Amino acid sequence: MPLPIVLRFLLPILALLPGLAFALPANRPTPGYTRVAIETSMGTIVVATDDRRAPRTSANFLAYVDDGRFDGVTFYRAARRRSAPELGLIQGGIDTDARRALPPIPHEPTTKTGIRHLDATLSMARPNRPDSAMGNFFITVGPTPNMDAAGDYIGYAAFGHVVAGMDVVKRILAVPTCCGSGPMRGQMIVKPVRIIRAKRLDGIPRPTGKVKPWLIGINRPKAK
Repeated sequence: MPLPIVLRFLLPILALLPGLAFALPANRPTPGYTRVAIETSMGTIVVATDDRRAPRTSANFLAYVDDGRFDGVTFYRAARRRSAPELGLIQGGIDTDARRALPPIPHEPTTKTGIRHLDATLSMARPNRPDSAMGNFFITVGPTPNMDAAGDYIGYAAFGHVVAGMDVVKRILAVPTCCGSGPMRGQMIVKPVRIIRAKRLDGIPRPTGKVKPWLIGINRPKAK
């Protein structure tokens, strides 16, 4: 039976986008992905890590989740495009709090994983050097191909996608910003959006068992 005209038109286009269909899982248990609910003061964002194509980056993010290292941190950056302010990215995580940090991880470039920086992509923030990502991440609003690896440029390690709560991401992107320096100039959120907690929705938590210095003294009784 011949293919419908619409399908015959779409198939060549889909062939140019390898992996796109299965790179965008739905908000339900999906083999090869682990969903995480990021509960913020502005609402909940559900992301799905791509454990098969970006195993090291996904495992690192899930270690922060399972240890509670993201609980009580913030989304602190909203980078809007000048030409289209409704597009850009939001960045969150431990920021500069070394007490919450785990060791940096090897870089998984987009040329290796095949996970491109499309709309609603979850990716790792890092300093300007390879193998340096730790506990900061960002979410894109709109395609951001300049984050993909190309030639000698290593790009950023995309490792998942938002599967629910993009309305929350867009609201965070729109909050007032100021300050910052260098490429972050004017992009720091005036009142950072609190991440109340991040919790795994699929699979069994695997905490690292490492010390949690940011919790030391929190519940200690006050001296009389």
